[in-house]
Amino acid sequence: MLEGMSVELRFDGKVALVTGGSRGIGAETVRLFVQAGARVVFNYRAANDAAEALVAECGGTDRCRAIRQELGAAEEGRALVETATAAWGRLDALVVNHGVWPSHDAPIETMADAQWRSTMGINLDSVFGLLQAAVARFKQQDADADGRRGHVVLVASTAAQRGEAFHADYAASKGALISLTKSLSSELAGSGISANCVAPGWVATDMSAPALASEAGRAKIFGTIPMGRVGTPAEIAGPILFLCTPWAGFISGEILNVNGGAVLVG
Repeated sequence: MLEGMSVELRFDGKVALVTGGSRGIGAETVRLFVQAGARVVFNYRAANDAAEALVAECGGTDRCRAIRQELGAAEEGRALVETATAAWGRLDALVVNHGVWPSHDAPIETMADAQWRSTMGINLDSVFGLLQAAVARFKQQDADADGRRGHVVLVASTAAQRGEAFHADYAASKGALISLTKSLSSELAGSGISANCVAPGWVATDMSAPALASEAGRAKIFGTIPMGRVGTPAEIAGPILFLCTPWAGFISGEILNVNGGAVLVG
């Protein structure tokens, strides 16, 4: 080891927007970006107390701000970017982390139209609006010393790549994010905007808690993961931050699997 030398993931002086940031993967991502020197804006839907506590934990509104904003349609995504950008007058990274996974099994022949439409609205339509507004903002800004104008990280899923029986709405919406990542990279890399995707598997969050609540449920899930356990939110937040740093400067259009090897054995 070279004495006196260290390697750090930093995002100093930049601004990140993290959707669904009040808990789980989103909250860990907010914490990590703040620790890396960024100012962070995040949205939440209903968890007001958790959002306020996270802002306080991250040093108050000089470093972190919470916005109550539903994300179920394109116009709501555009509105969030506008509000977030106004906080500090710029935007350097968009982390699309929010999403819904209906926990009950829904066979395709009986899945309600309302469930399909709701899942698509939250997991896909709002993402379209977020991307439209964020990319437009990135293109208005000067490139930094590394030639970057902005970073996009979409959070997809193992289900996006291998499907998920009885959860076709979720798998389809997350699969679309993978195609979006590839399309955005081809379109935007030449403009100094990177677009990448992190694909978690099972992670210990509130969203997955119902499925992990029983011993039988845990045994079934752990049996599909070569590492024999679910991930932690911090294990997803780290790769998200990495993709926004100069260490990932030559990466764009990548689908980074963070799922204990589960995607390879499905």
